[in-house]
Amino acid sequence: MLTGAVEVARAAAGEIAEPGTVGEHLEVVLEAERLATHYFACTAGAYPGWRWAVTLSRVPRARTATVSEVHLLPGEDALLSPEWVPYAERLAPGDIGPGDRTAFVEEDPHLEPGFEATGDEEVDALALWELGLGRPRVLSAEGREAAATRWQDGDRGPGSESARKAPAPCRTCGYFLPMSGALRSVFGVCANEWSPADGGVVALDFGCGAHSEVDVEKRSSEKIDPPVLDDETEIVFSER
Repeated sequence: MLTGAVEVARAAAGEIAEPGTVGEHLEVVLEAERLATHYFACTAGAYPGWRWAVTLSRVPRARTATVSEVHLLPGEDALLSPEWVPYAERLAPGDIGPGDRTAFVEEDPHLEPGFEATGDEEVDALALWELGLGRPRVLSAEGREAAATRWQDGDRGPGSESARKAPAPCRTCGYFLPMSGALRSVFGVCANEWSPADGGVVALDFGCGAHSEVDVEKRSSEKIDPPVLDDETEIVFSER
């Protein structure tokens, strides 16, 4: 009785569907005892591959079908939206603008406590300021390695096009400011306003054309000797 109630299911779908979007009957599936679901094609242009699902049930000894649920469900070839990705995972470099805030990450592997608490408030306060510069957390070894890898492989690393064409490396430039701490031997900051890397982190082997100790290529001036005329040479001037 449930499998034959196609028109009952179609009428139920038509009550909530946009007019004319309930298409042909596709199949009926027996979900359990006295429970069946009818599927109809959805002809709406905005939902290609989707289908209407109408679940019918029957109470014991009843001779009529009862509509339980009506849904619009995706089929195998349905057009679906991309899988939802949490904000913290889909955030990309450069997405943060003025007034934006990132979510706090309590267990960040790139950070570690700025000091180890001793229980003495005065000692801990001093350590917090001197070692962490007033910061509760500082970069961990993993965080430093991640940053170093990112900078080394970036546009201001030794493998960039600018570095390959540079006349000299940053480590010999007067505008190069070495970093302090563990990354001092690898990176620094450019302080040359004419450089495209001004104010940014650069590798020691990075370089650009604004190096303090290089100059433009000087070319010798071209000299053209005047023509040599003898007494037998005839010069003709034309009038305009």
